[in-house]
Amino acid sequence: MYVTSIGLDVHARSISAAAFNLYTGEIRQREFGAQAEPIAEWAKQFESPKCVYESGPTGWHLARELKALGVDCSVAAVSKMQKPSADKRRKNDKRDAAFLARMLACHNIVEVFIPTEEIEAVRDLSRALDDARIDLQRARQRLSKFLLRRGYVFDEKNALNQRKSAWTRDHRKWLESVTFTGPARVTFVHYVTCVRCAETDKRSLEKAVKTEARTDRWAPTVRALSTIKGIDEVSAFCLAAEAGLFSRFGSAQEYASWCGLIPSEHSSGEKESTGHITKTGNNASRHTLVESAWHFASCSAKPKQIPDEWCVPTSIRLRGNACTKRLTQRHAQLSKATHNRCIANVAVARELACWVWEIGRRVEGTYQER
Repeated sequence: MYVTSIGLDVHARSISAAAFNLYTGEIRQREFGAQAEPIAEWAKQFESPKCVYESGPTGWHLARELKALGVDCSVAAVSKMQKPSADKRRKNDKRDAAFLARMLACHNIVEVFIPTEEIEAVRDLSRALDDARIDLQRARQRLSKFLLRRGYVFDEKNALNQRKSAWTRDHRKWLESVTFTGPARVTFVHYVTCVRCAETDKRSLEKAVKTEARTDRWAPTVRALSTIKGIDEVSAFCLAAEAGLFSRFGSAQEYASWCGLIPSEHSSGEKESTGHITKTGNNASRHTLVESAWHFASCSAKPKQIPDEWCVPTSIRLRGNACTKRLTQRHAQLSKATHNRCIANVAVARELACWVWEIGRRVEGTYQER
């Protein structure tokens, strides 16, 4: 139990602090640099202090450092902050810090999960791989459109008169045969180099992700999630790393909401209205689930074959097989019921999130049968 609530308005190079005593109503304010030690020394002067600051680009390192120095600190979900509309035109660092202190004093903040340094590191690794995929896609797009504007289109066919795919060995040989002179040659060489560098970066990060996914910390969860069709080792690692611990979600609905896969709502009085998914939550998990859900539009309901050396428990393997069977049928039903395949796929992704949560909790040993 804390007596003094300390709000921190955190920036890259400065931190504005406000200490609020719930019983006396007194507020004391200070300005600090970005270091945690002076803040901890100042906070310890008060009776039973607890700090809070809003989630944002500054991350969680300050909260971890303050806790290591003996000062309790939480991070408030900025999307859940209930700020008065009258304060929108009167905003400054001191007022923001005092507002956070008052909200903490009346228990009116939603605390976010503070990951450990290990979890944050693997999250960044997974997100770096996703960035590398995007960079490669953009580099290829620039090169192909540069060639298209000059009338160069890869149109080779195989023995069956089928058009060969781009970005293969044959496509690379074709690129080597294309020649330019003058400034166009400089541009062409630059775009080709960008594609090759992006491919190398992507392969290197994929190797690093798979190596980390096979460690003792992540292998049980990654292999369990990989029993579901549409989820491979890399996507399973992304889901596990982003969640950190599936046990921190009290229900499958809560996890789906965190992924932003629940319907939005605008109801008032007798009117009840729901709309598209909220998309407010973890973007990486939502993107992975939606992309994985497309697999159920074409795959069979048969169980997925996984390596025997993975040693996945039979109970978890059966749940993965049940998920594959259920979602394959569900995708077919929803595709017939609606004219929009994307809406059907998102609905399947939402149910896939619930299965992922259950299997993740089973691996952690925290799932309770109902």
